[in-house]
Amino acid sequence: MTVALPLAAPWLLAADRRRGKKRPPLAQRLGHQLPSLPQGGVWVQAVSVGEVAVARLLLAELRRRHPEIPIVLSATTATGLSLATGQQQADTVVPFPLDLPGPVRRVLDAARPRLVVLVETELWPEMLAACGERGIPVAIINARVSDRSFRGYRMLRPLLASLLQPVTMALAQEQQDAARLAAIGLPADRIQVLGNLKFDVGPPKTAPQVVAEVRRLAAGRSVVVAGSTKEGEEVQVLRAIRRQPARERVFLLLAPRHPERASAVLEMAAANGFSAERRTLLAAASPGCEVLVLDTVGELAALYELAQVAFVGGSLVPTGGQNPIEPARFAVPVLTGPHFRNFTAVYRRFFEVGGARMVRNESELAGALAEWLSDPDAARRTGEAGRRLLEANAGAAARTVTALEKLLA
Repeated sequence: MTVALPLAAPWLLAADRRRGKKRPPLAQRLGHQLPSLPQGGVWVQAVSVGEVAVARLLLAELRRRHPEIPIVLSATTATGLSLATGQQQADTVVPFPLDLPGPVRRVLDAARPRLVVLVETELWPEMLAACGERGIPVAIINARVSDRSFRGYRMLRPLLASLLQPVTMALAQEQQDAARLAAIGLPADRIQVLGNLKFDVGPPKTAPQVVAEVRRLAAGRSVVVAGSTKEGEEVQVLRAIRRQPARERVFLLLAPRHPERASAVLEMAAANGFSAERRTLLAAASPGCEVLVLDTVGELAALYELAQVAFVGGSLVPTGGQNPIEPARFAVPVLTGPHFRNFTAVYRRFFEVGGARMVRNESELAGALAEWLSDPDAARRTGEAGRRLLEANAGAAARTVTALEKLLA
């Protein structure tokens, strides 16, 4: 990595500029130009938006019980940092350092944490080794091991023993995750199954003015929210909406997973015959607007409140899917494609209680939308089943903080 970074940096910068993608400041990822960090507290690392949402649940409970403990929150992606910034539960938000000796050492020297918490399965060799050398306990929370990761980890099991040695505690989502962690080399006595923190999803960041503006623009039409969509999905969603028997009575809120793709999605909507506008120009949108493209970070969770039906993206294309829990919190019925390997356990629970439905292609998506939009009572029953599932599985955040308190003590 030390050799490759300067060679790859110009190519990465050019590629990012071409795609409109943003990355965290490189100087800070190298451990330079850091803000003043509180020392002797808890450092929580969350990769991107989904992990930051989980971290927020943990930090709220930790802050409630231990307001005196400083908290540093880090994220790897620009979108994750954007969502993390401004979280009242964290004292400071910083980019996660590149996993090289110098950057990791500089950030650890600045923060001197008494505990490092990694959200889900963040196995960074240099960070783990540095924590082990300094005697800093490391906990993995909401730990999961996907099918794909498990296959790779099993092949590398002989190399993983020393990597996992500094992990003091792993708090798994499911029994299967615990078994997989043990199978790849983590001692079983360090593993506990405490449930999925995502079921504890709390109220989203309030955006009453935005919700009111979108409701005004929808003007009584049925709202379909397609959230966290990936490239190759938006066109299928647009065509599915175009096939609705009463298309003129449907308003689509389309939220690409990466907001920098908003311009391309707007062009796609226009090419498919829709009048579309971007969220940042919401106030200027015409009353006839049919599609609103969300080009902001952190607002989607609150806007699910408006949906009659939600399609959760990353699932009609093989990218692993996204979390259905945010729309379920508002009793919104959920549609997903077949590619949800990153959330298999969550979707399995939803399917068991009838809180979500899988569609395999554009045609099935169009059919499911038509069915639920024409039968609001059936859609409501599905949404309520999902919300009851969340209520029945709540409590993982409290159990997680109780486990972490043993390390803090």
